[in-house]
Amino acid sequence: MDERDWLAERFEEHRAHLRAVAYRMLGSLSEADDAVQEAWLRLSRTDTSAVENLGGWLTTVVGRVSLNMLRSRNQRREEPIGVHLPEPIVDPADGTDPEHEAMLADSVGLALLVVLETLSPAERLAFVLHDMFGVRFDEIARILGRSSDAARQLASRARRRVQAENAVPDADPDTQREVVDAFLAAARDGDFDRLVAVLDPDVVLRVDLGPAPGSREVRGAAAVAGQALTYSRLGLLIQPALLNGAAGWVATRDGQPFSVAGLTVRGGKIVEIDILADPERLRQLDLTIVDS
Repeated sequence: MDERDWLAERFEEHRAHLRAVAYRMLGSLSEADDAVQEAWLRLSRTDTSAVENLGGWLTTVVGRVSLNMLRSRNQRREEPIGVHLPEPIVDPADGTDPEHEAMLADSVGLALLVVLETLSPAERLAFVLHDMFGVRFDEIARILGRSSDAARQLASRARRRVQAENAVPDADPDTQREVVDAFLAAARDGDFDRLVAVLDPDVVLRVDLGPAPGSREVRGAAAVAGQALTYSRLGLLIQPALLNGAAGWVATRDGQPFSVAGLTVRGGKIVEIDILADPERLRQLDLTIVDS
């Protein structure tokens, strides 16, 4: 085995971990794969003889690449685009694909990624690398070009935001599914009162339509129930699914993907509904794994 083959083999040992880091940073599987590929290109051009911890070195490289991608993404958005949801990981309702397990460890649900989308790139980097992957603040500081204290403050600020949103769903998948099924049945029957009964009073609905007008955020049980009744009249085929390990669904119309929805259930009530209905981004998702 020559040196390049040896290096490629070592890199593959870390690929799943690096993809998980990049996904938490970017909220997009396709961009995460781009970041991991860039890390390999940088590794292949680097003299690694002085690298004592290859996994740690690669983690910081992926962090730096992802940070640059986030900053570039923000610069391209000259004006606020309204609701922008991360790209979910879709699995069948009866279980998570083994390849997705590393991506979804540490309760990386869609609701948490939505919160991470509200952070600045520097806050997101500090929180993801330190709180999720245990990278030291001095290493994070080098990536950011700031002091260790500044990196610590960034992570603390991000942590407070995440804790304030309480984005972790109920752990029991059966309870999640029962609540979501009750919601779908009430919507199908046009029963406003039953819809309100399964919604938290402060529930939030986010709909991401991409560049098309209509992306919106709706708050409150009555308002969200009204939107659900409208949604139920669109003639959609709803298929149960897991989105980032939590109960949700894939909706199709005339055999074509229409939307995917992830729901956050806490205390037996739906507290958050996140619907991605951007046609371009839907085409990038692998929805074939959801049984028809």
